[in-house]
Amino acid sequence: MVPFLRILGIETSCDETAAAVVERDAEGHSNVLSDVVLSQLDEHSAYGGVVPEIAARAHVEALDELIEEALARANVSLNDVDAIAATSGPGLIGGLLVGLMTGKAIARAAGKPLYAINHLEGHALTARLTDGLSFPYLMLLVSGGHTQLILVRGVGQYERWGTTIDDALGEAFDKTAKLLGLPYPGGPAVERMAGDGNPDRFDFPRPLVGEARLDFSFSGLKTAVRQAAQDIAPLSDQDVADICASFQKAVSRTLKDRIGRGLQRFKTEFPATFPATGPATGEKPALVVAGGVAANLELRGTLQALCDKNGFRFVAPPLHLCTDNAVMIAWAGLERMATGAAPDALDVQPRSRWPLDSNAETLIGFGKRGAKA
Repeated sequence: MVPFLRILGIETSCDETAAAVVERDAEGHSNVLSDVVLSQLDEHSAYGGVVPEIAARAHVEALDELIEEALARANVSLNDVDAIAATSGPGLIGGLLVGLMTGKAIARAAGKPLYAINHLEGHALTARLTDGLSFPYLMLLVSGGHTQLILVRGVGQYERWGTTIDDALGEAFDKTAKLLGLPYPGGPAVERMAGDGNPDRFDFPRPLVGEARLDFSFSGLKTAVRQAAQDIAPLSDQDVADICASFQKAVSRTLKDRIGRGLQRFKTEFPATFPATGPATGEKPALVVAGGVAANLELRGTLQALCDKNGFRFVAPPLHLCTDNAVMIAWAGLERMATGAAPDALDVQPRSRWPLDSNAETLIGFGKRGAKA
């Protein structure tokens, strides 16, 4: 039987500095003792996006105090934790260096094992912490850096069924917002404006809709938004609202097609999950959504309706666990420990690119640093 475990997690892959202490009991139940996140939004908002050098410096300035705060809130010391888990990739290399080196130093000084965690694995396993999901399930990861549909077979067992061939969805939201003069971050700003807009005014393209492949594309949609804005410039507030609403509708319809096909593939590959009388175990198979774009209510509604129609359970962890956080890093470390996985050596290196499915075909961005996720 897996023993009771407690772990300190560290996350510094982008523009949030985070630390958390999480427990896992012998039955696999979780207990989050502390969850501390410091956002760098104010530091980057003036630039309309994340500036890597500023992000790395902010991590250096804040991380030690955040770790102390996480331990204090959990009412534990380093002697009371069984291991250290730190994000090792993918992400901005400066931030990864700060977090991983800090994790190494603590592990060495306290005599604790170190687990270097793939940030995407943290997202993939969060739903097991929040909802106790059983394997297998599908995960849609939609963030500023990733748009992927992943089959989660087990801890360390991931199959990428679809990925973006150009822009991530969060990036498309941010660039649309910037084009329209809306504040950063773009996702919430576009969603707010869309609430007052006419989603049928502009007929924006829905890339790859109808294709059998499960990949995504948002570059053409982003270009169509720019062209529409240029054609009617100067833009009134209503113009901006209509563009945002039409953009959001195009994204929603695109996801409906892409994810709908993914759910059908899941049914084909796991037919025992869908017997005529309902799921044999009494638990519906699940579609999990994670990443910052998961906060968008229209997109959530589209995915919920899609799951209802196809007999899936829709799982969206609380927003603070969908965006970057250290709880998911700690939990991924606990899940690895529970499988008996060996800790990482203290010479492990950060990886700015680290695909969750190392066997997936490379579609974009393959270079000296390796394939993008």
